[in-house]
Amino acid sequence: MALQLAFMNFTANSYIIVEGKRNADRFFIIRSGKVRLSKEVQIVAEESDTLGPGDFFGVVSTMTNHSHIETARALTDVTLISVQKDQFSLLIQNNVPVAMKIIMQFSKRMRYLDEALTRITLKDNALEDPSHIYDVAEYYVTHNQFAQAFYAYQKYIKCCPHGENVQNAVERLKKIAPYVKAPQKDFLPGETIRLYAKDSIVFCEGEPGQELFIIQKGSVKIIKITGNKEILLAVLKAGDIFGEMALLESKPRAAGAVAYENCQLMTVNKANFQQMIQTQPQLIARLTTLLAERIWQIYKQLANTQISDPVGRMYDMLQIHLDKKKIDSAATSNFLFDFGLKELINMVGLPEKEASIYGRKIMENKILNILNDKIFVKDIKEIAKQNAYYKKMQQLEKSRNESKRSL
Repeated sequence: MALQLAFMNFTANSYIIVEGKRNADRFFIIRSGKVRLSKEVQIVAEESDTLGPGDFFGVVSTMTNHSHIETARALTDVTLISVQKDQFSLLIQNNVPVAMKIIMQFSKRMRYLDEALTRITLKDNALEDPSHIYDVAEYYVTHNQFAQAFYAYQKYIKCCPHGENVQNAVERLKKIAPYVKAPQKDFLPGETIRLYAKDSIVFCEGEPGQELFIIQKGSVKIIKITGNKEILLAVLKAGDIFGEMALLESKPRAAGAVAYENCQLMTVNKANFQQMIQTQPQLIARLTTLLAERIWQIYKQLANTQISDPVGRMYDMLQIHLDKKKIDSAATSNFLFDFGLKELINMVGLPEKEASIYGRKIMENKILNILNDKIFVKDIKEIAKQNAYYKKMQQLEKSRNESKRSL
């Protein structure tokens, strides 16, 4: 198949894509002119909302088959290069710099949005520093997870040999060593296929990273540890890729990865990654799609923080995960989420003193049950109904407040 790109012209002030519109089948690269991006609800400021030649937009919705997350309007007369989704692999083969620009921009955007979400939901700053590994180790010790703590203390000593807690880490290692029945294997850089037992740490947040991982078997959970809590960010399964941000940007890991069950992972380092771009465009397309999925989800999570009712936020978060997995309510009636009530409460950033109150309140809805520590919904249409109800109540409250201020 030959690469087929189309050129499209828009006059100044024309709308090119509209937020919320579904079935995006193409994205755009600006050839000439300027385009402005906007969102109905701007939660955090981003680097620039004005794009020029060489910039691109519409990739997130196109690569994920989700609705558009932004509106694009022509500021001047513009000429755009239109790229159909099924042409993306061919575009990579023919133009590696374009592929790298998209991937690097996505990675940078993900890191920025992730930090913003952490600040808003956890009321804490995202720590991307090797010194944070010590806090991770302390968390595991307090939860009697000694093998994980042993791994984290060792990593802290290795990464921060002159850190203020090195002596404490050495002493902790001696104390917990008798309780560690099977210390985690420390893999060599050349070992591209790695086996991890359930609950083993793949890497800690704050740990330097030189490789990304592709799950071949099993599953991995992506987590953050802050305020003596473990926050579940995602559960990844066979075929998923993770750890790419540290590889692409040469920065410490923004989150931790733990084997959710026994798993087999393949690693890709920087040298191999450059080769992959040239020889395996389908894998790079997959990475782009995964990054786009994460960006779409994090925008939804940021919008979730604006819902004032905690129960409404929880219903909205359930709907976000149903949308993420593209669950069709017309074809499916029930669904088992891959997280429990505790994780749901953490996702929406509820403080501990409110967690039990609103946790009980949402579970009063008889369509929800806990099955094997995971949330099970008997009728997924009810999630959409409840989500719409709480959003409508929020809009009414907003309208009332605006009316009062205008008096």
